[in-house]
Amino acid sequence: MGGTKTLKKVNISKTGLLPKEEKLEQKQKQKKYKIGIPKEIHNNESRVPLTPFAVDLLVKNGHKVIIQSNAGSSANFSNEDYKKYGAEITKSLDDILKADIIVKIMPLTINEIKKLRGNQILISNLHLANSTKEYFDLLIKKQITAIAYEYIKDTNNCFPIVRSMSDIAGRTSVLIAAEYLSNVHNGKGEMLGGITGINPTEVIIIGAGTAGASATRTALGLGAFVKVFDISINKLNRLKNSFSQQVFTALYQPRVLELAIKTADVVIGAVKYIDEKHQFFVTEEMIKKMKKNSVVVDISIDQGGCIETSKLTTHSNPVFVKHDVIHYCVPNIPARVARTATYAISNIITPFILQIGYNQDIRTFAKENIDYLKSFYLYKGTLINKFIAEKFNLDYKDLELLFFVM
Repeated sequence: MGGTKTLKKVNISKTGLLPKEEKLEQKQKQKKYKIGIPKEIHNNESRVPLTPFAVDLLVKNGHKVIIQSNAGSSANFSNEDYKKYGAEITKSLDDILKADIIVKIMPLTINEIKKLRGNQILISNLHLANSTKEYFDLLIKKQITAIAYEYIKDTNNCFPIVRSMSDIAGRTSVLIAAEYLSNVHNGKGEMLGGITGINPTEVIIIGAGTAGASATRTALGLGAFVKVFDISINKLNRLKNSFSQQVFTALYQPRVLELAIKTADVVIGAVKYIDEKHQFFVTEEMIKKMKKNSVVVDISIDQGGCIETSKLTTHSNPVFVKHDVIHYCVPNIPARVARTATYAISNIITPFILQIGYNQDIRTFAKENIDYLKSFYLYKGTLINKFIAEKFNLDYKDLELLFFVM
């Protein structure tokens, strides 16, 4: 007991009691995709989904872009423009359709779907009104993940591509009407708008959404007298409050519209049918009462039209005359100004593709970007859109269960 206990010297550094250097979390590497852009073959389509500047950004982020020869020529983007910014140019559609991500404006054709290698990502318009069961059956069989432009939502709960195309269509529709009022196209020989001492052009716009508001803005800017009809008083209030100039608004009532149409020089149909039953807001009897050589522009023709006398026309043969009224019923008006429309689409799609790469895979992308989740209608061959499933009698899975329970 009387001995003194000697303490053993301890090397603390060897015991690991000193705090070790904390390892920094390693950031996951971005996934690199091969992105294919086929040339549009539809007669009414002149746009391309990505500009050369967008290609430059994608390539600098490690992705590879392969574009079919002359895919951008209708929008005045040459092969050299794309090549300059790192795109690979090819004449082979088969090579394009083997890419990891296919980006297109129009939906793929049945023949194009058959050439897909499978288990790929497709980003394009859907155009559900013109879709077939075979289209979905083939995509399901190929295990495709499909994203529709018209379903893409942003953080503000808006549809950015639909909105931008509607904006372009609305503005352009008034300029089209101005063309067909002139002598050059055998119209009334009037200038849309008005000058001092002459009554202004009367323009009726049916629909107070984005396209209708843009058409209103353009027509007012040219000096026209504008009347806007809609079934929603809230939309009409919002539109009226957004303009400092006087604009006449009215809740849609057939009799009131019929009286207004009698004196109109231009009628623009800008109704958007989203989860709503299709109907004609302007009847053939109303058209019969319009002034000779007045002009109808039916923006809604993409979805069947909102004017009873409308029928599909093309950019090469855009008008017909019925009951002495000039009808312009070309679907896809934004393709008429393809370069502007291409920039608008590209500005939305490019960050979308980059975000997919940053998240490593499409499922992580969907989970990390909830706002974009409903833009999917197929996930690896599984249909996740209830409306499409019911329309074509197909099986589907709840998209939230698919992404958050599995």
